[in-house]
Amino acid sequence: MTETQAATKERPMSTGGDPQGFCLWLTGLSGAGKSTLAELLVGELQHRDLKVELLDGDIVRTNLSKGLGFSKEDRDTNILRIGFVAHLLQRNGVGVVVSAISPYKDVRNQCRAMMGEDFIEIYVNAPLDVCESRDVKGLYAKARAGELKGFTGIDDPYEPPDNPELELRTDALSPTECLAKVLGLLEERGYLR
Repeated sequence: MTETQAATKERPMSTGGDPQGFCLWLTGLSGAGKSTLAELLVGELQHRDLKVELLDGDIVRTNLSKGLGFSKEDRDTNILRIGFVAHLLQRNGVGVVVSAISPYKDVRNQCRAMMGEDFIEIYVNAPLDVCESRDVKGLYAKARAGELKGFTGIDDPYEPPDNPELELRTDALSPTECLAKVLGLLEERGYLR
């Protein structure tokens, strides 16, 4: 038996007998560490020969949600589009890593409802001052100067998850430690050996 066959054998099976996909939904403020963790996860899952796709909020917004603004309605539409694509992939046996601020609980919960128990919400949590100190694009500074309106965490709310499957304090944990915690959760749930 190859490593790939062994890894697949341990994963939950869909009703059709194929390996069941999952969705790791990374939510948190800009600068909390979602993209860094997402890239590490995708690399590790690919290394384990799993089918995996990354849906990064910025990339999806550019390609799938072009033309949407940053009103609550537009943000909700963007997140629901990401959730729909994630669900299509997940139900076809793909591991999906979503990295998106997704600031509103209600819309994240709608995405959870689409995928059920295969939706794994991970709160990538860092204090606002830490997120601001990591901001290489200068978006927080622009928001504080009033040049950027509706910026999450400054003049638009971020609603933390009530009961995420995992909360990662990236101000206290290294990216490698965060990766290990997520992989441990996937192993615990039977998606990985």
